[in-house]
Amino acid sequence: MTAPEHPAERHPQPEFPSQDQPHPGWTGPMDPPPDHGEESYRGCARLEGRKAVITGGDSGIGRAVAIAFAREGADVLFTHLDEEKDDAHETARWVQDTGRRAVAVPCDIREEANCRELVDRAVEEFGRIDVLVNNAAYQMSQPDGIEAVSTEQFDRVMRTNLYGMFWLSKFALPHIPEGGSIINSTSVQAYKPSPHLLDYAMTKGAIVTFTQGLAQMLAERGVRVNAVAPGPVWTPLIPATMPDTVEFGKQAPLGRPAQPAEMAPAYVFLASQEASFITAEIVNATGGTPLP
Repeated sequence: MTAPEHPAERHPQPEFPSQDQPHPGWTGPMDPPPDHGEESYRGCARLEGRKAVITGGDSGIGRAVAIAFAREGADVLFTHLDEEKDDAHETARWVQDTGRRAVAVPCDIREEANCRELVDRAVEEFGRIDVLVNNAAYQMSQPDGIEAVSTEQFDRVMRTNLYGMFWLSKFALPHIPEGGSIINSTSVQAYKPSPHLLDYAMTKGAIVTFTQGLAQMLAERGVRVNAVAPGPVWTPLIPATMPDTVEFGKQAPLGRPAQPAEMAPAYVFLASQEASFITAEIVNATGGTPLP
């Protein structure tokens, strides 16, 4: 049996090469390349036959969750932006390699009609939605303070991170059977906001409240609602929205950012029967940063 690795040394540590990308960012140019569990994740049939919808599944945490869900036996429909189609194709390939169905849907969840159409497409493809993962998000660092946050940016952050989650949860619910679940992606930013990510952190705090409130609302219907709160994670959103990536993640007690593959098991657990008595919970995966 192989001895476990020191968690701080399991994946690359800063300093990273300086790198910038235009939004939304892509996986290919990232150095070091992110690990989505392509070679490491081993499934145990914990989601056999399930039908899952994941927003922002083309890269980062969304891709890692899509791969893990597929290897656990789930069919996966995931969203991506038009400019992320190459990354989306790669995610679909990994899902299909497991023998499960992959449906990649270009969708901007900032629009209510798009969210409704997405749910309709999922029902058309799968007949039901067992797991909804609200993962898509937008951020843009503004180190010059609140005065630098334009109304356009604020609106985009709110509509992507909150409106889309609200609409998709609302439209998906009639198609989520008893035993199904909703899993939202919040963040360490909900509890320890970085000033340069003020608007983004604000939405992540709201996601915590939404998760806990909706979970209580849906308990009688047998639908569980939970969230995962990652710390720094090495995804394309980072070089596309942060001014300096050289020391990204160094602030975590483990001294490095997480890789997307390290987040996926939390989503698998929350979606599985093993978590049947867990709802209204936030799973913190912060690399050692204490949260309430």
